[in-house]
Amino acid sequence: MASVPQARQGEPDTGTVISLRGAAVSYGERVVWQGLDLDVRPGEFVAVLGPNGSGKTSFVRALLGRQPLSAGTLSVLGRPPREARRHLGYVPQQAELSAQAMLRARDLVRFGIDGHLFGPRLRTGAVRRRVDEILESVGASDYADVPLARLSGGERQRVRIGQALATDPRILLCDEPLLSLDLNHQRAVTELVDARRRSHDTAVIFVTHEINPVLGLVDRVLYLARGGHRVGTPEEVLTSESLTRLYGTRVDVVRVQGRVVVVGAPDETAAPPHHPHETEESRT
Repeated sequence: MASVPQARQGEPDTGTVISLRGAAVSYGERVVWQGLDLDVRPGEFVAVLGPNGSGKTSFVRALLGRQPLSAGTLSVLGRPPREARRHLGYVPQQAELSAQAMLRARDLVRFGIDGHLFGPRLRTGAVRRRVDEILESVGASDYADVPLARLSGGERQRVRIGQALATDPRILLCDEPLLSLDLNHQRAVTELVDARRRSHDTAVIFVTHEINPVLGLVDRVLYLARGGHRVGTPEEVLTSESLTRLYGTRVDVVRVQGRVVVVGAPDETAAPPHHPHETEESRT
């Protein structure tokens, strides 16, 4: 894991791809998170952790320019988030296929290349070759022409990563990409993401409920909870003392054979209902 020095508190870091200062998101009177200062540098792997309702998806939506801040500032690649979206790759949560069910794997990757264009897509040999290269890079060539509805969850996540990589992103946003995957597919997905990070110096924001599949890859953790947030290395954040302060109640962190187990963290699923936009990305 890389050692990533930070700018002094309150000052932007000119070497970053993402910079937040005093950032907050609220829905009406409900504050989801606030006072967030964070700089992310090229090639850095940041895991975003926290219970349901803590604002992890709101954080991703803010980076995508789909969720305005209620306070503070956010820049992505030195500009407002919406202006930087072309340089972001996005891997959403597993979702119902609905309208995408009959799309082939190659069709979904193609959307990553020219889905932003209006009018008919050009059927050029160069685009087809690019799609084939991407599918091969994520190990999905064997089912390039198979409808998404016939793929396993792990296979679909490979294709979604391919779609996210299609525009050669400088930042890769992964929103719970390991949900519903078995250990082998979790390992395959994390290896694909890490390979991209290492080969292209791509920054990775990786939202997850389970830190252990990516623990060996993570440079820093952003841990969100209703009591506040913590930012630091896994060794700094994932401790009994740190999480006890964060939650305001006793939390124990146990390390067993290289795995981290958090015991006693409050269940925040009973928090006030989310704003409809907060969970929208899990359904798209």
